[in-house]
Amino acid sequence: MPDWFPEAAAAVLAAVFAITFHEAAHGYAALALGDDTARRAGRISLNPIRHVDPVGTLLVPGIMVLGQLLTIGRVEAMFGWAKPVPVDILRLRNPRWGMVLVAAAGPAINAALAFSAALLVHAVLAGEGVMGPDLAEFLLRFAALSILANLVLGLFNLLPLPPLDGGRIMVGLLPRAPAIALARLEPYGLLIVIGVLFLLPMAIPAWDPMTWFVRHIVAPAYGVVLSAAGLGGLR
Repeated sequence: MPDWFPEAAAAVLAAVFAITFHEAAHGYAALALGDDTARRAGRISLNPIRHVDPVGTLLVPGIMVLGQLLTIGRVEAMFGWAKPVPVDILRLRNPRWGMVLVAAAGPAINAALAFSAALLVHAVLAGEGVMGPDLAEFLLRFAALSILANLVLGLFNLLPLPPLDGGRIMVGLLPRAPAIALARLEPYGLLIVIGVLFLLPMAIPAWDPMTWFVRHIVAPAYGVVLSAAGLGGLR
């Protein structure tokens, strides 16, 4: 087995769990609030294949993981996305607040998964003598990358730009006029994100928003998760 395989496997598993649960949470929330569109489309599922986007779930994360393994020998950052879960806002019992809750369900489940991954560390450390050092090391790395993947996915999706979850939450919270103006950005939201995160840094080397995001948003949140799980000494 190549030396890089356990690291790659842990990174892929962490990303798959984070993305799959995030998308499924949207579908379950929509169903609970009156919209069965996602269920009829077969998207209320924990089967990762149902949520795969060829570019966002496979190509982009794959390039990031491979690039880091070839340069620094470990995975320190991940980014990707899945196919959006279809939601018919008019089927929700309360369209405005229902959409806020549906959008918030994805980041909420990522926060819960990050905390669960931190708790997994306690179980691994307690059972290390039984499971052996290799398996324990793999599980600890998986837990660390799971915390990272869920925080990056959940927090990034809270950015207030549709079609990101934060944008849809803002549309539901803002007064009518600014909400409509913000909602009109949805068809261009993904292009704006790609331009700001990937194209602008090529033109302006000093512009590195992802590094800023990880350092000033994700890293502090990582510390909060570890402290909440009783792992503050591992920061």
